[in-house]
Amino acid sequence: MAGFRFQVQKEGSGSAGVAIAIGLFVAFGGILFGYDTGTIGGILGMDYWIKEFARDEDENGMKFIGSADKSLIVSILSVGTFFGALLSAQVADFFGRKHGLMISSVVFTIGVIFQTAATEIIILVVGRLIAGLGVGLLSAQVPMYQSETSPKWIRGAIVGSYQLAITIGLLLASCANQGTHERQDTGSYRIPLSIQFVWALILFFGMMLLPETPRFLIKRNRFDDAAKSLSTLRRLPPDHPEIIAELNEIKANHEYEMSIGQTSYKELLSNQSGFLRKRLLTGVGIQVFQQLSGANFIFYYGTTFFQSAGIKNSFVVSLITNCVNVVSTLPGLWLVDNWGRRNLLLFGAAGMFICQFVVAIVGTVSQSQAAHNTLVAFVCIYIFFFASSWGYVDSIQTL
Repeated sequence: MAGFRFQVQKEGSGSAGVAIAIGLFVAFGGILFGYDTGTIGGILGMDYWIKEFARDEDENGMKFIGSADKSLIVSILSVGTFFGALLSAQVADFFGRKHGLMISSVVFTIGVIFQTAATEIIILVVGRLIAGLGVGLLSAQVPMYQSETSPKWIRGAIVGSYQLAITIGLLLASCANQGTHERQDTGSYRIPLSIQFVWALILFFGMMLLPETPRFLIKRNRFDDAAKSLSTLRRLPPDHPEIIAELNEIKANHEYEMSIGQTSYKELLSNQSGFLRKRLLTGVGIQVFQQLSGANFIFYYGTTFFQSAGIKNSFVVSLITNCVNVVSTLPGLWLVDNWGRRNLLLFGAAGMFICQFVVAIVGTVSQSQAAHNTLVAFVCIYIFFFASSWGYVDSIQTL
């Protein structure tokens, strides 16, 4: 089996170090996504937060968060993400990749302000909706910026680092929740929420120092600026033959795309579109089935799920599952190029199916300590299969 290696950069072709560093920094946008996703799962299980925000009471007068409120709080982020993703291409084409990411960070920050200041569920919901809009913008623009600035020979790994950043964000959120969930004041939930400001500010001010992508500048007919940008990324003079050749390639690709003309969604889905419709449906299908795989349930509801299953130290268990998630993402960087996308997806799907089947059986037939340990173990194994396959492949399926 082939070893873990990337295609080696050709001698005399400048340095790719700057482009790689920039691509990895921009992946920081994934931390915003992952952290926001992971934070809410822990907050839903915090005693003080429940006491402050709960609107329902049981027969004993104990407050609890009803399923409707819980579902609204969690799912509203995805609503914002949906519309943000739809708008991302227009924002990136109008403002540019660089400024588009900065705008996305600002939108996300506004959402964090609402969430941190919330004293009622409705304000929290509004904040998560706005934050979701920012996350949706980032989720499409980060891979776009990475792919347009990174060298071909390492582009797949750079774009894939966005998924790794998401898992790191989930882990950081779990650490924050673990550190504050026992507090009996607003700091129990406001501290984890307010930490999101840090990630957004780092991305915003970092983008101020980074160049615009050469491809966007070519689209705007700013060829001299594109040469300077590519010169910075490749550490070569603007008039270097390799810079000129790469710029000409970018320009030729752009002109070819313009010569094809625009196609409506109706035409794209028609029988006349041939393989384009198949490619579209395949790409969309992978994204859809990734969301339906059940992984988001663990990251959103993991803490409350483990609590309802009778497992003690549910926050610690969530921390463990997020550690597994981060570590398990790393093999995907190697497996995707050695096994191929299709084989990796089949491998992950089979493994996740078996794990979910075992979890369903164990959670139904027994409430013993051994059953709890088995449940946690197979959730962790499930996360391994997801993170090393479906969690990663969808990020680079078009590369």
